[in-house]
Amino acid sequence: MVDPGISDNRIVFGQSAAFSGLSQALGNEMRLGIQAAFHEANQAGGVHGRMLELVTLDDFYEPDSAYINTRQLINREGVFALIGEVGTPTSRSALPLAEEGGVPFIAPFTGAAFLREPDLNTVLNLRASYHQETEEMVERLTEDLGVTRVAVLYQNDSYGQTGLDGALQALERRGLSPVASWYYPRNTSAVKNAVMNLVEADPEAVIMIGAYSPVAKTINLMRQDIDPVFMTVSFVGSNALAEELGPDGTDVYVTQVVPLPGDTSVPVVSEYQNALRAFQADAAPGFVSLEGYLAGRLAIAGLQLCGPEVSRECFLGAVRDAGTVDLDGMSLHYGQDDNQGSDAVFVTVIGDDGEYHVVESLGERR
Repeated sequence: MVDPGISDNRIVFGQSAAFSGLSQALGNEMRLGIQAAFHEANQAGGVHGRMLELVTLDDFYEPDSAYINTRQLINREGVFALIGEVGTPTSRSALPLAEEGGVPFIAPFTGAAFLREPDLNTVLNLRASYHQETEEMVERLTEDLGVTRVAVLYQNDSYGQTGLDGALQALERRGLSPVASWYYPRNTSAVKNAVMNLVEADPEAVIMIGAYSPVAKTINLMRQDIDPVFMTVSFVGSNALAEELGPDGTDVYVTQVVPLPGDTSVPVVSEYQNALRAFQADAAPGFVSLEGYLAGRLAIAGLQLCGPEVSRECFLGAVRDAGTVDLDGMSLHYGQDDNQGSDAVFVTVIGDDGEYHVVESLGERR
């Protein structure tokens, strides 16, 4: 029996993500990258003669909508796999449906710990975890700058909580605890109360687990009173954050889990840029669409490994059994008890030019 979403001439994938609201840049950019990868493959004849299609539904970055969308994608649209879910709370809602149906859950745009449990059957993570990102932040703050007074801003949901947990654990390993931690509600920029409490604690650095709009507002408000080191995780949406901050973005640090989207010395980044231009000529390269492109390339690699007689079980097994999936300069490593392809985390900073630059030490910019 042929699995849903597969026909003689096409394979259909589904994506539930935020395409409107405060986090829409994340969903739109992830979709753009996936579509660019699929378009590139289709222009070359598809995968084993099958064209790749992407069906998308807007979940507004809300868990209830993500659940409804995922059920529709699986049951009504009959997709072969789910790809590029944006967010931790939305992934938490969608995952049980994927696990129940044996539907591949490919490259969700989140570093949540629960998606990395070894007993999950359907998940193929692309990126490093939030715990790895916050560990890198705390290591750099303490070793490069000698910082001991760290505060945490977090979104009041499972995304914020998993990032907060990572920061707390990283600090505890160094005998430290946050001087303050405060939250804001998801899908809002209601950060004034959090800012007041963070400013009162007078931290040397602030780790932020949030989306671009509330993070930008927090930075702008806090800088009216104090000027700590600001660091945020990759989910923030780097390009959208830099645009939102404008000239005030200088010296804001963001941990990244994919290469610089302008670094064409990495072959897959050069291929991404070409694919992006071919699909949407006026699209600007960015971290999120690059991650979407890599997600699409991972899906394509799995289909190629599986061969013409593709099935969900074969697809998942082929990637896990492959050990290493080489995406032309970015190697992903999987195993039977390891569903996360990359452990890479590096630190970038917004420069005076408004662009992101990789830094080896935080002291380079302070």
